[in-house]
Amino acid sequence: MALALTILQILISLVVGAYFLRQLQREREARPRAEPGGVELDRLRRMRAIHLTKPLNETVRPRAFEEIVGQEEGVRALKAVLFGENPQHVIVYGPPGIGKTCAARLALEAAKLSEGTPFRKDAPFVEIDATSIRFDERSIADPLFGSVHDPIYQGAGPLGQNGVPQPKEGAVTRAHGGVLFLDEIGEMHPVQMNKLLKVLEDRVVRFDSAYYSPTDTKIPAHIHDVFKNGLPADFRLIGATTRSPSDLPSALRSRCMEIFFRPLEREELQLVAKNAASRASYALSDANADLIAMYSDSARTAVNLVQLAAASARMEKRAEIAAADVEYVANCSRLTLRREPSMPESGEPGLVNALAVSGAEVGAVIRAEAAAKPGTGKLCVTGVVDREEVRDGRGRTLQRSGLAMDSAEAAKTALGRLGVPVTRYDVHVNFPGGAMVDGPSAGLAMAAAIHSAIAGVPVANDAAMTGEISIKGFVLPVGGVKAKVRAAERMGLKRVLVPWDNRAEAPGCAIEVVPVKTLSQALSLLTAESEALPRPARAEGLFAAKAAEN
Repeated sequence: MALALTILQILISLVVGAYFLRQLQREREARPRAEPGGVELDRLRRMRAIHLTKPLNETVRPRAFEEIVGQEEGVRALKAVLFGENPQHVIVYGPPGIGKTCAARLALEAAKLSEGTPFRKDAPFVEIDATSIRFDERSIADPLFGSVHDPIYQGAGPLGQNGVPQPKEGAVTRAHGGVLFLDEIGEMHPVQMNKLLKVLEDRVVRFDSAYYSPTDTKIPAHIHDVFKNGLPADFRLIGATTRSPSDLPSALRSRCMEIFFRPLEREELQLVAKNAASRASYALSDANADLIAMYSDSARTAVNLVQLAAASARMEKRAEIAAADVEYVANCSRLTLRREPSMPESGEPGLVNALAVSGAEVGAVIRAEAAAKPGTGKLCVTGVVDREEVRDGRGRTLQRSGLAMDSAEAAKTALGRLGVPVTRYDVHVNFPGGAMVDGPSAGLAMAAAIHSAIAGVPVANDAAMTGEISIKGFVLPVGGVKAKVRAAERMGLKRVLVPWDNRAEAPGCAIEVVPVKTLSQALSLLTAESEALPRPARAEGLFAAKAAEN
């Protein structure tokens, strides 16, 4: 009996031993076989030892606030938002390639040194591009918020084999205690945007899984804690976008401070080009730097132009970038030369300098011209892109009207109240070259052009104007005054007429800013001879005599 038990025990031991031996053999077969001598590891080390030189746009990237050209106001505002005891979330608007990302990085480093700051010395700066965030309704992978690796998914590991769901942290948790920089935040999916708002409010990101049970003893304590309390996500958001503020959800905007980084002006693009050429060890004349600026719409474009032009010069063994190099690169890249209009010649009735601004707060001086002939009071406005298609945040296409014709009708009515016989003339108002005129802000310019054309009195060529005209003859406030005044200053004009209510929006300008309240006051300041126009009571006689001559 004892012998039989011993034999049975030996057989069982042999079977168990054979089973475990077979399991070990299977694990060895499943492991990837390393090539002799660590060939793959050596190949990786050789690859990591290869480094190309940095592109010029990385070499000239600002390393201090002083190197960020043209954004003094935006940088100051960004620092104010992040400095001190209570840093805020912020959205930075502006066109690409003007220093938004660099300013955000530098602002965090400076904020760490501010008095009372909650940022620690090792506070992280986590950057993620919102356009590359994959939205997955199943939440299998979410680089922004994190996800749960459920046991059913491949690669769940030993915990997954035991049926344990495993939370994986995302960028919001990696940014805990620091700054999360979301580039192109306006491109985020609406569902992700709503999840982001919840994280900003709770300062924690929460997870859920059908495989989690709070009573499961196989689940480690730290995973229980994550499912119960979430992962910490207390950070400050800096979102950057090239979209208009109106394209972002109001719920996000209400939680953030808004800072605008303006497009660079021509002189600032010249400075960027000169600095880039200096970093590349190439000479660049002022004239050629100006040529590069006229081909550029951002600092990044200017730097790329310098780099390619320098490469063209290098091929001919020259240490100076010539105009031919710039033209060659511009032609290859299909860049358009952006010429700013020059000051018009005086003595031409009906020609005025109007001021406009684009959605990116880029000011421009545009021509407005009017012609009048005896008729029945017909009015025609041409050269105006009074309707444009815009895309909203949900991808819908909307039609936006500039209302230029309505503004011209209001100007005509206001002139009639001053005694101008607009009903006895057919008037044609034109904007040469075409312009997106939003209507109201061009009202003063159209009124001045119509009046000049009918009266035959030239408008001063060194003056520009902006403002909405009411049918009662008042000059009403408009937007973008600061950008418009800068545009007039760049052109070399001497005076800018702005609405009285906008008088405080352009301080410290070299150009004279003249606030006006009424159309009559504006017209008296715009005559080329700098003399007051006839009073409305006597204007009818002047215009009647002119009509008789015609």
